[in-house]
Amino acid sequence: MEEFHKVRRLPPYVFEQVNRLKASARSRGADIIDLGMGNPDLPTPKAIVDKLCEVVRDPRTHRYSSSRGIPGLRRAQANYYARRFGVKLDPDTQVVATLGSKEGFANMAQAITAPGDVVLCPNPTYPIHAFGFIMSGGVIRSLQVEPNDGFIPALERGIRHSIPKPLALILNYPSNPTALVASLDFYKDVVAFAKKNDIIILSDLAYSEIYFDCPPPPSVLEVPGAIDITVEFTSMSKTFSMPGWRMGFAVGNERLIAALTRVKSYLDYGAFTPIQVAATAALNGDGSDIAEVREVYHKRRDVMVDSLGRAGWNVPAPPASMFAWAPIPEPFKRLGSLEFSKLLIEKADVAVAPGIGFGEYGDDFVRIALVENEHRIRQAARNIKRFLSSAEGPADNVVSLAARR
Repeated sequence: MEEFHKVRRLPPYVFEQVNRLKASARSRGADIIDLGMGNPDLPTPKAIVDKLCEVVRDPRTHRYSSSRGIPGLRRAQANYYARRFGVKLDPDTQVVATLGSKEGFANMAQAITAPGDVVLCPNPTYPIHAFGFIMSGGVIRSLQVEPNDGFIPALERGIRHSIPKPLALILNYPSNPTALVASLDFYKDVVAFAKKNDIIILSDLAYSEIYFDCPPPPSVLEVPGAIDITVEFTSMSKTFSMPGWRMGFAVGNERLIAALTRVKSYLDYGAFTPIQVAATAALNGDGSDIAEVREVYHKRRDVMVDSLGRAGWNVPAPPASMFAWAPIPEPFKRLGSLEFSKLLIEKADVAVAPGIGFGEYGDDFVRIALVENEHRIRQAARNIKRFLSSAEGPADNVVSLAARR
């Protein structure tokens, strides 16, 4: 039977190939160290869990909740932006709660995209940034670019060669998967360009609180006038180790937030009320929970870079996020990221995310997530060292090793 139209527009989900291989290896008894999915292993802070347990005992909270977020939660998010970024938001018109930033992005695409609309999107990038718009009938123009002096020229080329003129631009810094960080000066240039060309900015700031060797990453909304054209998405998944709670936000331009809110009103009743109340308590906290999470990832980052370097795999230290964007070792580059990722599972009992899953320009890399403790990270490095040592030799021999799997 022929696939449905929207399903046909989606490529094979490459991560699923790695997941199947990982599951098969585990079924045979292999101890797979999973550094693939960005699924935080840290427990949600006790005070947040306690607040959930307290509120869930009240049967009144078991009814339908508010799709746009309860008022206290929206106020807490607005207050967070004021403290962290110096950005003033109206919680009634410029803040909406989402079921994680991923849902927010997908529903924003549904809200603003007409068939054939062009969206400028960095490549590699988190898949929903592109495929949310593809599923909504949009067209993606990929930008192989970093947040530096080459970004504006790339935008100019994107506009010059796009018919119709692009609707929106996606930003994601700190980046998933590359861990690159943008400066406020960069955002100023991008906002000026977007305003001049009447382009919407959609910024994914999910990793704003996970940073190490750089100043706290800014929000694009810190740029004066940016709110005229911008919506920014954040998430509590990584900041507070709450991935399964599905709690995020979209903030920014009133017209865009209203469009997203209207679409959401047809699709969901919002997160469970006790989750929203607990999230409110987390946002109103003193920030110590965030600092503790950041320190754990910082230590893991240092252990990973050091131990993999000793194993013979030089991985650049990510300045932010919970990921390292690791170039495939030279003898294996010809394989591409998917085949190399499969090889790591089979020969080293280590799972990583193939870079091709984040766009065609990511195929020379794999993403390594800091979601195992320091002991397990060192163990993964030892496994990889044995594998790299056994695979040393001419590149053709390495390729044939993969072919014999």
